[in-house]
Amino acid sequence: MPSELIADIGELTTLIDGEERRHDAALVIDDGRIAWIGAAAAAPAADRRFSAAGGAVLPGWVDSHSHLVFAGDRSAEFEERMAGRPYSAGGIRSTVAATRAASDDELRANLRRLRAEAERQGTTTLETKTGYGLDVDTELRSARIAAEVADVVTFLGAHVVPDGVDSRAYVDLVTGPTLDAVRPYVRFIDVFCEEGAFDVDESREVLLAGRAAGLGLRVHGNQLGHSGGVALAVELGAASVDHVNHLSAADIDALAGSDTVATLLPATDLSTREPFPPARELIDAGATVALASNANPGSSYTTSMPFCVATAVLQLRLTIEEALRAATVGGGRALGLDDGTGTLVVGGPADLQLLDAPSASHLAYRPGVPLTRAVWRKGERVV
Repeated sequence: MPSELIADIGELTTLIDGEERRHDAALVIDDGRIAWIGAAAAAPAADRRFSAAGGAVLPGWVDSHSHLVFAGDRSAEFEERMAGRPYSAGGIRSTVAATRAASDDELRANLRRLRAEAERQGTTTLETKTGYGLDVDTELRSARIAAEVADVVTFLGAHVVPDGVDSRAYVDLVTGPTLDAVRPYVRFIDVFCEEGAFDVDESREVLLAGRAAGLGLRVHGNQLGHSGGVALAVELGAASVDHVNHLSAADIDALAGSDTVATLLPATDLSTREPFPPARELIDAGATVALASNANPGSSYTTSMPFCVATAVLQLRLTIEEALRAATVGGGRALGLDDGTGTLVVGGPADLQLLDAPSASHLAYRPGVPLTRAVWRKGERVV
């Protein structure tokens, strides 16, 4: 791969701790990594040159929570919810039926379409989950297909208990045959610790089985109420606990005193009309926060990380810097990536995006406007 100089950068946001945004900057990509960062006037030669024309450059988004291996459509459910029917976990089962009926090619094509859609909006690292199969065969198919397209795959067999199955028998299935089947394709295990899904004891059993199989731990917790998912995630040292809409002071303190990342999913909260999580309190307490899309066909059918960033600033009261960091560095930490993912640092991966705007602040200043001009992933321009 030839080296490439990205010149004429109006504003460069590296998200390296303690470093302010640079102006009149340039960087060099070589062999898929950042080889040099500095003042535009001091830029070295490279095999080819790309002018940012005064635009803002920042790391690519790290979307650490999505559910993209699925079939079917739930727009009718969305319309009913907007008319007043509250969100519950039950709608997941309609997607399960459609996903089981879909072919591998159909699932693969949909996943690739959604990944490309996310990349066009600046996402360079994408996690996605199983969880719309809920039987051994479909969970295995989902994990295998996800591993072909996503950067990180999470096993979410413990999404809900499928219709007609005893909860005890299903936990045994998840922690036994299904886990054994998907293990070669996944990095994490996850559980929906919530009323209507899995209680704390069941969730602990699922997570401990995953840990014994060598997987990292993640939790869907405290979305619909005080489910105990946050306390469980901290107790077990989970990489992240996601949603966190309903938090007590003790939950916030526990997260702030742990390495567990609190992942905020604001697009979901808009779609389900749930209260937003106490983002300001989490950050002020010192908790590590991530932002992710939760892209899925039921409660958050968007792959737009810029939308999530804008919502975090305008509704959750994060600063621009905090929102950018949560959508990049925070996501990298939630996925256990310690190679520089989510930052622009010499030696780190060349995952970056160029905005058709002079500053990254335009992501919230001009919400809803498509600002992504170019995207590089592992040093290769993909948009």
